[in-house]
Amino acid sequence: MTTKIAVIGPTDFMHNITLLAEQIKDVEVVPYIYSQPEESDSITRELKPCDVVFYSGGLPYYFSAEARKQLTIPATYMEQDEMAIAISLLSIVHNNELSIEQLSIDVFNSASFWAVLEDISAPQAPYHVMDFVGMLQSNFDLQKIVRFHQSLYQSGQTKMALTSIYSVYNQLTELGVPALRMTDPSKALIRGLLDAKAEAEFVKKHAATIAVCHIIFSSSFTYPDERVATFANAIRASVQIRGKFAASLFTTRGDIESIINTDVFQKFLQSWEEPVAVGFGYGETASEAEEHAIAAQRFADHERTSCGYILTENKELYGPYPDAIRFQRLINNHPEHVKLAKSIKISPANLSKIIQFAKSRQSLQFTAADLSAYLQVTRRSAERMIKKLADHGSIKIVGEEMTYMQGRPRALYELNIPIYNSGKESP
Repeated sequence: MTTKIAVIGPTDFMHNITLLAEQIKDVEVVPYIYSQPEESDSITRELKPCDVVFYSGGLPYYFSAEARKQLTIPATYMEQDEMAIAISLLSIVHNNELSIEQLSIDVFNSASFWAVLEDISAPQAPYHVMDFVGMLQSNFDLQKIVRFHQSLYQSGQTKMALTSIYSVYNQLTELGVPALRMTDPSKALIRGLLDAKAEAEFVKKHAATIAVCHIIFSSSFTYPDERVATFANAIRASVQIRGKFAASLFTTRGDIESIINTDVFQKFLQSWEEPVAVGFGYGETASEAEEHAIAAQRFADHERTSCGYILTENKELYGPYPDAIRFQRLINNHPEHVKLAKSIKISPANLSKIIQFAKSRQSLQFTAADLSAYLQVTRRSAERMIKKLADHGSIKIVGEEMTYMQGRPRALYELNIPIYNSGKESP
């Protein structure tokens, strides 16, 4: 299965990495280009469905910190290591016939630069080096880096600038300061993409871990019960009744964690007049997950109020939920989403549910039947929503899924709208 990697970076970086991505099997790069690293925050908020986000460097990764809190997928960045610095210095010494002392250099972390000099036994000299990792904790000033290079060149102390930041390079060129960009070695770029792919695959595998939700009710109930059925549908679980006072729901870790920090779980707890004790358990086998769920439920039972605990396969206990947890409501009051819903001609509430559906899935592709089951609407209603999205260009057909029974193949869809910028708020 192809891993879709959203790459956020400047134009030149994107050109190189797009070409190299063709050498990697089952990887698709989706480029998001910025002119300034600060733009990575707004770009991250507008990402369309993908498996992992890969930033061109530490700066865009840092500037997107707030936006990344909303992501439900992993994010990584291209690290500047000793190899990148060494190759860049070797290129300048060889092609421009300049010594390292004649350069002004900015790096993410100067420790890497000094490590290179130590490895090559470079003589002690007045090197002109500036790192910006320390600047990130205060007010980052890109112009300070530009002035650093410009003043050294104009005073005659240096003959060329070597910069790690594309926008600094562009400004120095406009100012007439000879400059070169730090080289991103091809092997390092490929390794970065492979690491991003591996991270996405790990998260998917992690999300597919078997999970059991064990519920003990204070009073008896009769199944089918609408409250239990609605909650089971939200976590895509099969239900097993354990007598008049208990039920076990079999699902996956990803489905549990997609709702545990939303108001879906809180609403389920509040739908019962008497306390409900819920235990979520993860395990390598269904029996292990069920054993952990029962143990977690006992912790919830001690709280004497409606709540839940999670016990992982590594015996890590989390809870109680939902105390002190921020919830993501299934309403749509985000201005951009309200505007989008109006242009698509569907209700903001339905658009919000579709976005939540996409964020909760481990696969980017889905069928009309998948959407119908999640929204608890008829297949025809789901297909009508899909048609409106398709007419607007907000959804696309990416393949077909063969059915096990006779009949026509089912279309596979993928959303083509930003889904990670829905925000979180207190209930």
